[in-house]
Amino acid sequence: MTKQKVGLVLFGIAVIWAILWGVIGSIFVGSAFKNLTMDELNQTMWAFMGTWTLLWSFGVPLGALVAGIGLLLYSGAKGSTVWKYGIGIFLAIIIGMTIGSLGHIPPLFGIGGTLILLLFLGILWLWAKERMALKDASATAADFKLVGYVFMLIAAWYICGIAGQPFLKALEGTPTASPIHVMILLVLGWLFLFLSHYKSYKQQVS
Repeated sequence: MTKQKVGLVLFGIAVIWAILWGVIGSIFVGSAFKNLTMDELNQTMWAFMGTWTLLWSFGVPLGALVAGIGLLLYSGAKGSTVWKYGIGIFLAIIIGMTIGSLGHIPPLFGIGGTLILLLFLGILWLWAKERMALKDASATAADFKLVGYVFMLIAAWYICGIAGQPFLKALEGTPTASPIHVMILLVLGWLFLFLSHYKSYKQQVS
């Protein structure tokens, strides 16, 4: 089997794996956590920190990682690039979870938010420089990408507010608002990034 075919197989497996766990999470895990007490939950297969719950929690992240590896192989990337991608993202996840296990560290939360904003502004500056040299379909694809970036940044802003609320004394006892607005922003962000890539692809094959 060629490297390209191996890549397609890995991508296919990853897609099925991620969708499967995503559907399971939406239908079963979410319902269990929403309707059962902790004691009742721990009597089911979805016991908190149990095997199945851990599999579900890592389902989509693992699927995304393997899907990326598969498409790198499919696109002809060097073996060293594939290894760097896989090991790099895996280590980043492990480091992030290790730091997270230490508890809430407000300075790191603030530093992270500041870095996201600075990186966003840097991306916009570089995007503008690239946009000046583009025309027609390429310019449209770039515009879609800009819209996607903006939606993602706005979503990150509101995610920070929701994630930080439990740690703010002034908001103790305040009901947590539904995060549906964040989901809408994230969907729009991913949609416009997809449209950007689709527009670029259509231009290349036409």
